[in-house]
Amino acid sequence: MIDKLNSPQREAVTLPPQHALVLAGAGSGKTRVLTTRMAWLIQTGQVSPLGILAVTFTNKAAREMTARVSSILPIDIRGMWIGTFHGLCNRMLRAHHRDAGLPQAFQILDTADQLAAIKRLLKANGVDDDKYPPREVQRFINGAKEEGQRPSDVEAYDSFRRRMIEIYSLYEAQCQREGVVDFPELLLRAYELLSRNEPVRTHYQRRFKHVLVDEFQDTNTLQYKWLRLLAGGGASMFAVGDDDQSIYAFRGANVGNMSDFERDYAHGTVIRLEQNYRSYGHILDAANALISHNNGRLGKNLWTEQGEGEQIRVVEQPTDLSEAQWLVDEVRGLISDGRDRSQIAVLYRSNAQSRVIEHALFSAGVAYKVYGGLRFFERQEIKHALAYLRLMANPDDDTSWMRVVNFPPRGIGARTLELLGDQAKAYDTSLSSSVSRVPGKGGSNLAQFATMINKLSFETRLLPLPELVEHVIAHTGLMAHYEQDREGADRIENLNELVNAAAAFVIEADMSGLPAGVVVQAPMTGATTVIVDASQNIVLDPMQEGFNGLSPLMAFLSHAALEAGDNQAQAGQDAVQLMTVHAAKGLEFDAVFITGMEEGLFPHENSASDPSGLEEERRLMYVAITRARERLYFSLAQSRMLHGQTRYAMRSRFLSEVPDVHMKWLTPKQGLSDSEPRWKSSNYSGDTYGRQAAQRAAPVPTKMLASGVTVGSQQFRVGQGVRHGRFGEGTIIGLSGNGLDAQAQIQFRDVGAKTLALGVAKLDIIQG
Repeated sequence: MIDKLNSPQREAVTLPPQHALVLAGAGSGKTRVLTTRMAWLIQTGQVSPLGILAVTFTNKAAREMTARVSSILPIDIRGMWIGTFHGLCNRMLRAHHRDAGLPQAFQILDTADQLAAIKRLLKANGVDDDKYPPREVQRFINGAKEEGQRPSDVEAYDSFRRRMIEIYSLYEAQCQREGVVDFPELLLRAYELLSRNEPVRTHYQRRFKHVLVDEFQDTNTLQYKWLRLLAGGGASMFAVGDDDQSIYAFRGANVGNMSDFERDYAHGTVIRLEQNYRSYGHILDAANALISHNNGRLGKNLWTEQGEGEQIRVVEQPTDLSEAQWLVDEVRGLISDGRDRSQIAVLYRSNAQSRVIEHALFSAGVAYKVYGGLRFFERQEIKHALAYLRLMANPDDDTSWMRVVNFPPRGIGARTLELLGDQAKAYDTSLSSSVSRVPGKGGSNLAQFATMINKLSFETRLLPLPELVEHVIAHTGLMAHYEQDREGADRIENLNELVNAAAAFVIEADMSGLPAGVVVQAPMTGATTVIVDASQNIVLDPMQEGFNGLSPLMAFLSHAALEAGDNQAQAGQDAVQLMTVHAAKGLEFDAVFITGMEEGLFPHENSASDPSGLEEERRLMYVAITRARERLYFSLAQSRMLHGQTRYAMRSRFLSEVPDVHMKWLTPKQGLSDSEPRWKSSNYSGDTYGRQAAQRAAPVPTKMLASGVTVGSQQFRVGQGVRHGRFGEGTIIGLSGNGLDAQAQIQFRDVGAKTLALGVAKLDIIQG
């Protein structure tokens, strides 16, 4: 089991029962260490499979962990608690729904459903959605929950925030009434269950002797609190992560959790996995040099035995169009040399960059796949079908009701729905329970819809799950609706695929291979559950394994909601892979293009005035670099069309943070000589960035260099680098007027675009 591990990996795997932090660099074998650690603990008799809790962030990672442990151990380990935070909290809440204050058949709202529920709430309560935008309300509610705060816990320091708290309170009441929970609620409700219910907390603390956490740098405040409760009974916590790859602060991830864990639990037991098995030396050395500019790191240095490999190829083009064309030519060359399309990735910081690249690839006939679009369970037709299925399981689910009550169209207008909403609010009931109170033809149509849902529930009660799904698709009018749509072929294929997904779910959820002594609910018959863990003398709650006492339909709906919330990219299609850097995390490719290496784009302009934001951008660049195995490209454009405007940019500071020895410029490197003074970032006082040529203003296209004006003894031209005493360094992107009336539009690195009167402003010209 451990013969093929290197020394630090072996040390981590064979640690005695104790808390430990494993700093696992990119490509250093962290999944191997995690899974081998679990197998080692079980095989050496230190714990039973049911005494391990393993947590990660994506369903893909959870499946991989399960598969790897199964391949090592000669036992069936499907009864183990291996899953995502949301998946495991869902499992816990299903087992203890009464203690958690939830109905057994509670539904899970994915992000889109949650937003729809908030919009409905605002409308029902007469809230001005211009003043309180639904997405902002959603961010407020989710942010509070991720900090472990209920409405009564949130501080109201102004009238706007006070109103947001009131909306949060109304939203909680609506969700409780409808029997639904959103993703942050899964975590918060599970945390409250453990913190407030001592018998339940004691049960899990006694059960789980080892808690293993993957991607620990991505945990938020509430997730860390939940883990601490589970480990409070003496369990050993084994945290694996990389603070240099913490790139999800916008989702609430707290990179400081790693330092806190080292201080609170590990107490010096920190193992560094620094040998990289993915990339060549130039790539790793570039990543090490770049990330060394961040402060407060726990610290590690990636290295490899594979040799230096090729230098990073750097290309500067006049425009984003020429950048895209160059990229296509290079991609075609890689394909001609025998590289698989699926092993070529084009990364960008902003989704807005993809349009030009897509067009160039399409025009050249190069197959490509864009990640970040709608995933399967997020597609319109699938969400419609799932809404019908949810209503069959829970007619009081108002979000699902509103999605499909008039889809396909059945003569139920906005006025009818408004009357229905008024009745539901007046009597504090669900929409389905208020149908009988709506008069006229609209009420009759509503009644027909409610009858259809009840009929479907009766007709399918004995059907296997795949046949149930197929029946609902056929008898709700969804299939017929899309068959009449000339562009509905893809949607029909997706609906058929939903039936396949249901069949696959039943097969994957077949729990007949659980360890001896465990009898679980049969997928179709709903047999009684009896679960005994003889090794720990625990009789588990009969809701705790298998489908958790749910019908196959309810279990499938939970699975679909959790899958829709998993945003991990999946690679493999035989096409060039296009994606944002965020989507690329966890993936690797033979050849990687990092495009748009310009100030304001990468690093993003939103980070200009925030040191912590700039450090996160640098971690994001570190992640991008370490996706490459063999060949890596940096590309940038001197001008770029974004959001309907042409932008002239300076080279990204990140180019200056990678030593020259690791880069090979394929286009002439224009800028200052090494003898001229270096610039310093206003955000990092005293932090001197590297060579001048890599971070000076890039010349704009040649046709614009001819324009210029003379003011006093100074001559100014478009594309020229200048320095201002207050605004710092920038590039002239436009000139107007003559003499003392002349004005210059200047794109400054740190403060954006400014228009200055040249006769008044004191500008120093950066000679280049």
